[in-house]
Amino acid sequence: MSARYVMSSAMDPRCRFLMTTLLVVVVLLQGVPLALQAVSTDSDALLKFKQSIVDPKNTLSSWDGSTTPCATGSDKDNWAGVMCAGGTVRGLQLENMGLSGLIDVDSLRGLSALRTLSVMNNQFDGPMPDLAKLGMLKSVYLSNNKFSGQIADNAFEDMLSLKKLHLAGNGFTGGIPTSLTNLPKLIDLRLEGNQFTGTIPVFKQKDLQDFNVSNNDLDGLIPSSLAKMNSSSFTGNKALCGLPLNPCADASPEPPGKKSSHLNIIIPVVVICVVALIAGLVNCILRHKRKPTSVEDPPVQSNHQKKSNFQEATEGRPEAGSPENLSPGRRAENMKLSFVRDDREKFDLQDLLKASAEILGSGSFGSSYKAALLRGPAMVVKRFRQMNNVGREDFQEHMRRLGRLSHPNLLPLVAYYYRKEEKLLVYDYIERGSLAVHLHSNHSSGKPSLDWLTRLKIVKGITRGLLYLYNELPNLMAPHGHLKSSNVLLGDSFKPLLNDYALMPVINRENARDLMLAYKSPEYLQHDRITKKTDVWSFGIIILEILTGKLPVNTPQHMERNMEDSLAVWVRSTMDAGDNVLDKEMKTTASNENEINKLLRIALACCEPDVETEARH
Repeated sequence: MSARYVMSSAMDPRCRFLMTTLLVVVVLLQGVPLALQAVSTDSDALLKFKQSIVDPKNTLSSWDGSTTPCATGSDKDNWAGVMCAGGTVRGLQLENMGLSGLIDVDSLRGLSALRTLSVMNNQFDGPMPDLAKLGMLKSVYLSNNKFSGQIADNAFEDMLSLKKLHLAGNGFTGGIPTSLTNLPKLIDLRLEGNQFTGTIPVFKQKDLQDFNVSNNDLDGLIPSSLAKMNSSSFTGNKALCGLPLNPCADASPEPPGKKSSHLNIIIPVVVICVVALIAGLVNCILRHKRKPTSVEDPPVQSNHQKKSNFQEATEGRPEAGSPENLSPGRRAENMKLSFVRDDREKFDLQDLLKASAEILGSGSFGSSYKAALLRGPAMVVKRFRQMNNVGREDFQEHMRRLGRLSHPNLLPLVAYYYRKEEKLLVYDYIERGSLAVHLHSNHSSGKPSLDWLTRLKIVKGITRGLLYLYNELPNLMAPHGHLKSSNVLLGDSFKPLLNDYALMPVINRENARDLMLAYKSPEYLQHDRITKKTDVWSFGIIILEILTGKLPVNTPQHMERNMEDSLAVWVRSTMDAGDNVLDKEMKTTASNENEINKLLRIALACCEPDVETEARH
């Protein structure tokens, strides 16, 4: 018979009750130090991590052990650069602090809830940190440091939760680790500005959205799984070829029988003369510069490409689908633009072919060109390939609806061109360029920066334009859908003009999720839906960008759940620390300080990451 049985059978019932109660109390008391230990673990881990870091600006002075990194049970952080959720450390955002030394990965293993690590724009050097020890990480941002050397091929094989990895602007060498190609959740990979060599491995992820290996020393054929990416993702690698860049020199010719197939009889009718236009323009640039010309994606780039002439697209051997290969009647039909405004002088594609052309850049949707017509003003032609799923009648009806919009703060659509494979939208050319250029590029070009009154005027104009879209397009959940500083042009007297608005109904859904800003909003990231608040969130980001002069893309932009808006997070944390967040180029004074602070609060309310919280302003 066991001792336990003897004790229980011989003991008075009241004694058994007291004994049971005592055991419960003992268990509860044993849990107390465990809970306290859990609270102190984050502090201990971060203090140990701090010991390996050189902090010349003393930016981590709040890491002193007198407080905990996070307020108990809340999302409020007590230590600089710490992101909290539920009283635990969820992320480290140690950016632009002048830090150097060692990334002590072993100490970070004590942060059980750590999901995001960012040390961008510092002075860390040496080999790639052994991040495999932090397999729970979802987002890693090491860009713009001095890391170097080869990365082990299996460096990421255990990081199965990793979604976003930014290693741009370092000195990494060797091949791109193939372990990256098997990460099931990877959607964002930035490797540009390093010294990677060899071929690009085949990435198997179907949901890979943002990919960039530009300005390395890569060679060979671009894998077909990456052919959908923007060409700017691969520029600066002299030996790369294949879509979306130029075909490889040793590409096998198409079998003669295939050229006469039924499909290729249809293609010359479907492929519009713009293909010839672009091909001729590229050939012209190649002939003039005697080297490949890369087209970068410039939210803040102000220098245009070298001028050419669209008419060169029709010189020499006619391309398949060009006007020369069509019958006279069909050629005339294919040269016709559809105008949606009656206050513009009519012209057609033949006029564009004769126009002096300038590549303005390559944005989210495709390339844009400035066309200086022989008679009439300069126009901007935007080429879209993400509208193939839209039927002719639906597309035409939506373009007519956009043509009826008229507001001082909207860039009006002038005309469009429909073909199944791609579409053209024609707008007026705005000489002054985008808000993004004036906020960011002008800082390094010596041009005058925007003062406070001009910035306030721009904010008010954007507000009026956005309100008009909401009133005129009530059936659209996000009437703009792609509101960002590069889509705000500045007209005469710096009057803001919204651009690329109301395109969500005609962009293919699969492309829209990858390209449009509305699908990066908290509403979509948290609940997979677009709401009426989505454009308000984008507007709040623009206001913060205007007031701080900082680019949202310079910080980890799409963090997990309630940390998507890293610019807003940075503004909140910096203001809480009592530091100034305003752009010094704005030249503020004491007289307008109150007004600026009000606008800051409005912007932060618009950027509220909790989708259930109303932005009342």
